[in-house]
Parts: sequence; C-alpha cells; structure tokens
Amino acid sequence: MPKAEKTTSHLGTSKSTGPLFDKTLGQHILKNPLVVNGIVEKALLKPTDTVLEVGPGTGNVTVKILEKAKKTIVVEMDPRLAAELSKRVQGTPEQRKLEIIVGDFLKVDLPYFDVCISNTPYQISSPLVFKLLQHRPLWRCAVLMFQREFALRLVAKPGDELYCRLSANVQLLAKVEHIMKVGKNNFRPPPQVESSVVRIEPRYPPPPVDFDEWDGLLRILFVRKNKTVAANFKVTSVMEMLEHNYKTYCSLNGRDVPMDFDVKKAVMDVIDASEMGEQRPAKMDNDDFLK
Repeated sequence: MPKAEKTTSHLGTSKSTGPLFDKTLGQHILKNPLVVNGIVEKALLKPTDTVLEVGPGTGNVTVKILEKAKKTIVVEMDPRLAAELSKRVQGTPEQRKLEIIVGDFLKVDLPYFDVCISNTPYQISSPLVFKLLQHRPLWRCAVLMFQREFALRLVAKPGDELYCRLSANVQLLAKVEHIMKVGKNNFRPPPQVESSVVRIEPRYPPPPVDFDEWDGLLRILFVRKNKTVAANFKVTSVMEMLEHNYKTYCSLNGRDVPMDFDVKKAVMDVIDASEMGEQRPAKMDNDDFLK
C-alpha cells in the first residue's frame, strides 16, 4: 500500500477513508500503484528532466517521478496536502529535488519544465490544457488524467460523435493519444465518473495561425456542427457580430468604413472561394478549417 494511504492528524482523518479530501477541489487521490507506474512510464522521463506535476495530492505519483527526474516542481492548491507531501519526502535524498508551489494552477506563473504530469482536477481540465499549450518555451510532452468523456473529446476525429471545437483546437496545437482507461475504484475517494489518461505532444514549430482568430472561426462553426459552413455564417446574429467586428477593426486601424461595403457578401465570397460552403464542421478536419 502506498505510504500516502496512512492517515495523518494534520490533514483531518476519517476511520474509513483516512485523510479527509476536499471534493470541491477535485481531490481524488490515485491509489493503485500499477496505474501510478503506468503514468510515469508513459512520460518517458529522462534523468535530466524537470517535471511539472499538477495536483500531486499526497504524492503517490510524485515519489515515482522523483526517482527518475532531475527535479520535480508540483503545484498544489491545498496547503494541507502540500504539507503532507513535504513531510513524506523529508529526510530523504529526494527532498532536495522537490519544489512545492502552493497556489491555484490557473493563476501561478509556470516555471520552465520538460514534461508535465497531472491527475487533473476535472473542473479545470480545459483551461489547464490551453495554459500548458500556450506556455513557452514549449515542453516535450504531458501525461494527463481527465474525466473519460473529456479525454475522448481531445482525441475525437471528424465524424465522431464527440468531435467538437475542443478536439480541433487542441489537435491544431498538439498530437494527442489516449493511452489508458482508469476506473473510479482506483481513486480514494472514488469519483462519480470514469477517467482516462492522454499523452500530449506540442507541434513544433507551432502552426503559423492567430489562435484567437482560429478559435473565433470554430466558435461559429461548432454551434451547429451538423449544418453547412454557409448556413452557419448566414445566421443573423453571426452576421451582425461580423459587421460589428469589421467596424471595430476599421476604427482601431484608423480606417473609414466604406458606405457601400457589404460584409455579408464579402464573407460569402470568401466561403465560396474556399469551396467549403457545403461542408459540415462535424466532418471537417483542421486542413479544411485552415483552408
């Protein structure tokens, strides 16, 4: 049994579960050592690596990372669990290789790292992925635990039921692979959902695309992903938004808006030129969206 399964008085304890975890923070501690080892192995760590771990909990994964990497930096929101982890490595050779950042992952400035490993609090899954993908310098890979459906959305392909804006956005910036299913009984306390582990490798160099513009396009197309591209752009609210955006663009760049300029016609001309007007976003891949 992993050492973290022992109860500790400073965390607060329960006779049945040991340390009392805060479910509102997504605290579900991975307890199966086979799964722990599998996650660390899939990261393909090198002795020279600096590893960033998000949500280490009581450190079951952390101690395995410390055995293989040069340095491990963990971000833990709960000071009680950070103290538990610090106590766990105290007096061991691994103590000097561990740095603990107590804070909200989404708010802290991330340090340099080569690999990221995370048993992700599920409520921050999407912002966590994009914060990692926007971090510079680029890292080598990330091995991340997510709620099963979220993980399947990350790897979904055009035509799949779960294919969505998230799928296309992440796959623009990275290669994503589903590597492991993890049942709820592998955690303490068990979550209400099944989990999966994915491996993410950023594309290098990153695609020469303004991501905000790209995401703006996909926001329009995936609201009604089974309608055609042309039909999505003909929606009145979409066209009104584009007209407003065009006027704002002209204003910010010191340009006059031509009195006879027809935004709707200009947009439809671009769609016609792309030959994508009759395609449906649910079945389009990223090359199609780029076109």
